[in-house]
Amino acid sequence: MFQTDGYETHGRLLAPSKFEALAQHFERKLAALPEGERPEHMDVPHLTDPALFEWLLDSDVLDLVESLIGPDIALFSSHFICKPAGDGKPVPWHQDAHFWRDSIDPAGDAITVWLAIDPSTVENGCLRVIPGSHLAPVEHTGNADSFFNQETSVDESRAVDVELERGACSIHSAMLVHGSPPNRSTMRRCGYTMRYMPTTVRFLKSGSHEVYLARGRDHAGNAYAPVPMIG
Repeated sequence: MFQTDGYETHGRLLAPSKFEALAQHFERKLAALPEGERPEHMDVPHLTDPALFEWLLDSDVLDLVESLIGPDIALFSSHFICKPAGDGKPVPWHQDAHFWRDSIDPAGDAITVWLAIDPSTVENGCLRVIPGSHLAPVEHTGNADSFFNQETSVDESRAVDVELERGACSIHSAMLVHGSPPNRSTMRRCGYTMRYMPTTVRFLKSGSHEVYLARGRDHAGNAYAPVPMIG
């Protein structure tokens, strides 16, 4: 399904105790957000919170990633995307690779594991995808009001809702066109996106952002940041 559609879904990804520990860790981070900061924008939290590497480098997570991109894996990024009940922001239709093309090359080789911290449903603004749209780049246009300031147009009759139970996950190509509607429900929707790439991909920037060798060996001459001590 991943090769033909650009995404696939899986059941529980982490051991129950490990998932619950992540969920509790997220709740503490959410409670500590500065006043006025939107919970949708908890981007690259692992760069300032080394405890997250316990989950980002979990063997079950990396086994799933390896089944799709091979044994040599770099951790590229992560993001808690939390849509609060009632006013959760929509995410416009887009391809991740469009936004990553100045950071990694080829950007389309990266993948995202989308782990449901909360149940993700049609009612609370679950991920929506356009199956098969990962096969070619699409044009993006500016929109100052959108989540990313750029978006693409799609035939929404082709869209598929990716509903997930708490603790389940989906995984999608950086080339897949996807987005999500606003959350107008009474139930929060949070996912932890964990983003990886094969080590044949070159990392083009350094400084404020870092990449990490998660498994295997490098093939692109990248400079990897040391993985923080876990535990």
